[in-house]
Amino acid sequence: MRSILSTAGLARASAQHPWRVVALWVALLVLSGVAAIGLGDRLPTNWKFLNEPESVRADRLLERELLNGPVPAREIVVIQSGSLTVDDAEFQAKLAEVGAALASVAGVASVVDYPTLYAVAPEQAAGFVSADRRTTLLAVTFAGEFEAVKEHTGAFLAAVAAASDSTFSVRTVGDLSANDTFSHTSESDLQRGELIAMPIALVVLVLVFGALVAAGIPLIAAIVAIIVSLGITGLLSHSLTLSFFIVNMITMIGLAVGIDYALFIVERFREERRRGRDIVDAITVTGDTATRAVLFSGITVVLSLIGILFIRTTIFLSLGLGSIIAVIVAVLVMLTLTPALLSLLGDRVNWPRKTPPPDPDADPIPASGFWVTVTRHVMARPVISLVLSTALLVALALPTLGLDYGLLGTGADGLPDSDVRDAYLVLQSEFVPGLIAPVEIVVDAPRTAEVDAAIGRLGDALEADPAFGPSTATSWNDAATLAEIETLLTMPVASNDAYQAIERLRNEHIPAAFSGTGADVRTTGGTSRNYDFIALTERLRPFIFAFVLGLSFILLTLVFRSIVVPIKAIIMNLLSVGAAWGLLVIVFKHGYGADLLGFRQLPTVEAWIPIFLFSVLFGLSMDYHVFMLSRVREHYARTGDNRASVAVGLQTTGRIITGAALIMVVVFSGFAAGRMVMFQQMGFGLAVAILLDATIVRSVLVPSSMALLGKWNWYLPSWMEWLPNLWVEGRPETG
Repeated sequence: MRSILSTAGLARASAQHPWRVVALWVALLVLSGVAAIGLGDRLPTNWKFLNEPESVRADRLLERELLNGPVPAREIVVIQSGSLTVDDAEFQAKLAEVGAALASVAGVASVVDYPTLYAVAPEQAAGFVSADRRTTLLAVTFAGEFEAVKEHTGAFLAAVAAASDSTFSVRTVGDLSANDTFSHTSESDLQRGELIAMPIALVVLVLVFGALVAAGIPLIAAIVAIIVSLGITGLLSHSLTLSFFIVNMITMIGLAVGIDYALFIVERFREERRRGRDIVDAITVTGDTATRAVLFSGITVVLSLIGILFIRTTIFLSLGLGSIIAVIVAVLVMLTLTPALLSLLGDRVNWPRKTPPPDPDADPIPASGFWVTVTRHVMARPVISLVLSTALLVALALPTLGLDYGLLGTGADGLPDSDVRDAYLVLQSEFVPGLIAPVEIVVDAPRTAEVDAAIGRLGDALEADPAFGPSTATSWNDAATLAEIETLLTMPVASNDAYQAIERLRNEHIPAAFSGTGADVRTTGGTSRNYDFIALTERLRPFIFAFVLGLSFILLTLVFRSIVVPIKAIIMNLLSVGAAWGLLVIVFKHGYGADLLGFRQLPTVEAWIPIFLFSVLFGLSMDYHVFMLSRVREHYARTGDNRASVAVGLQTTGRIITGAALIMVVVFSGFAAGRMVMFQQMGFGLAVAILLDATIVRSVLVPSSMALLGKWNWYLPSWMEWLPNLWVEGRPETG
C-alpha cells in the first residue's frame, strides 16, 4: 500500500479521482487570475537595493537633511530643428510653447529652458545648446520621486509627442520615459516569446511523441503553472518590492520546466502502458519513477536558485523568486494535475495513432537508430570522445577571460530602439552625456572654512579629471550641516569608463580632498548606484558559486551513493556554463554573429546575467544528469556491467533528453528574439548552455568518462556507507 504522501501515492490518488483534481486546479486558475489583476501596475522597471550600500546611505541623507523628501524624478527633453537655430524667434516661440505645455502636465514642478537659464546663469546655459545651435534642452523636474509621479508618465509623454511637427523634433529621456519604454517593450517581448516558443514547442512535442494529444498535455501543464504562479506573485506584490523581471521569469521558466517535466511523465506513462499495465497502475509506476525524478529535479533547481537571493536587490529577488515560484508550481502540477489528465485520457493520448497492443516482454532498449549509432561510436572510442568534447568546451569558454560586467540601464546600449533611445543618442553626441544622471556627492559635516576648502580641492581634482565636467554646483541645507555637490560625467553614464570614474572619485579624489576634516562624504546618482550593484555582485559571486556547487555535490552524492559522479557532474556543468559565458562574449562583445541573430553588439554583459545563468543552469542540467544516470544506475545494479549500463542509459534517454533540451532551447530563444538587450543576453545564454549540455556533455562527455572510469564511477568511501540508498526513479525491481 503506497502512502498518499509519496509521489506514487499522489499519482494514484489523482488518477482515481481525476475530476476532483481538475476542479481544484480550475478553481486555482480562477483565483490566480483575480489575484494577478493589476500586477503590471505594481511592478516598476527600475530596481532598488534591499540593503544599504554607499549610494543608498547618501540618498537617505539627502532625503532627510537637504530636500526634506525623496530626490525628484527628472526628464531631459531634446528639441531639434533641421533649419532653425535657438537664436531664431520661431525657435524661441517653440521653446515657450513646449515649456508651457509640459509645465501644465500634472506632477511637473518646473521646466527650465535655454532662454530662462541664460538670463540667470549664462555659463551654465551654454551646456543647454549644441555646437550648431540647432538643438537645445529643457530640464523638467517633477514634484516627487519616481514612484510618486510615475502615474503622470502617460500625460507627459503625450505632451512631448504632440509637440513634434514638421519643423521641430521633440523627444525626451529620463527615468519616467525609460521606465515606460522598458515596460511596453518587455510586454511585447513577452508576447513575442510566447508566440515563437509555444508553436515550435508543440511541433517538437509532436515529433517526440508522435501524437497530438500527448503533445498537448505538456503545454496545458505549463500554461496552468504560469497562470497560478502569476497569481501567487500578484499576492506577494502587495507586500514585497518586486520588478517587472518577475513576470518574464515566470513565463520563461514556467514554459521551459513545465513542458520538460510533463514530457518525461507522459513518455513514461506511455512506456508503462506498452508493457501492459492498466491505466491506474501505469500512472502509479510513473509517479514512482518519472514523477519522483521530476520532484528531485525541482528541489535541485529551487535550492540552486536560492543562491540568487543572497544578493539583496529587487532584480535578484525578482529573478530568483519568479523562477522558484514557477518551478514549485510546475512540480505541483506534475504531482497531481498531469496524472489526472492522463487518467481521463487513457490511451487517447496516442491519438491520432492507434495504441499498440501491450507487450510485457518488450525491450525498452532500442536495437537501432540514431542514439544506438552515437552510443556505439562514443563507447568504441571513449578517450578520443572525451578529449575532443572537453577541448571544444574549453575553447568556447576561453573568451570568458574577457567578460566585462555592467548595467546598461538608461543608456544607448540598454534602451531598445525608440524615441527615448534617439533622445539619449542626441544627448550623448551633442551635449554632456552625464546630464541624464548627474553624480551627487553628499558631504555630511558642519559648514566650516576647512570643509569649504576641502570642497574647493575636490572641485579642482574633478576639473583635472577628464571624466568629469568642467563645473560643479554645491548647495547646503538650511542648517548648514550637509552639502550636495553635483557634477556631470563626460562619457555615457552606464559605461565601464563611468564606473571607473566613480571608483576614482570614491577612492582617490574624495579621500585626498577631505583628509583630516572629519567629514563623511558619499556619492550617489544613477552611475554610483550601478557601481554599487556591480560591486555587490562581484563580492557575493564566490559565495553563491560555493553554495550551488556544494549543494550539487551533496545532492548527487545522496542520490547516486558515489563521490565520483558528483565531482564529474560539477566539472562538466562548469564546462557548459563556461562555454555559455564565452559565447556571450563572442556574440555580444565581439559581435560575431550578432547581426545574423538580430542582437546588438555591446561592450559589457549585464552584471546579473552570469550569476543567474550559473544558478539556473546548474539546476536544470541536473534534470538531464539525474534522468540519464538513474537509468545507468538501475541497469548497473541489476547486471554489474558498467559499459553496458552506460550504453543502456544513453540509448534509452537520448531521444527524450534531446527533445526536452530542444524545447528549452526554443523557449529561451523565443525570449532572446525580443528587443530588450538584457533578455537577449539571458535567453541566448540559457539556450546555448542547454544545447551544449544536452548534446556534447550528456551525449559524449558523460558516457565516455563513465566508460573509462568503470566501477570507479560508483566509488563511495567506506566511512560514508551510512548514507541512505536513494532511488530517484524507483528501485530496479519496481521499474
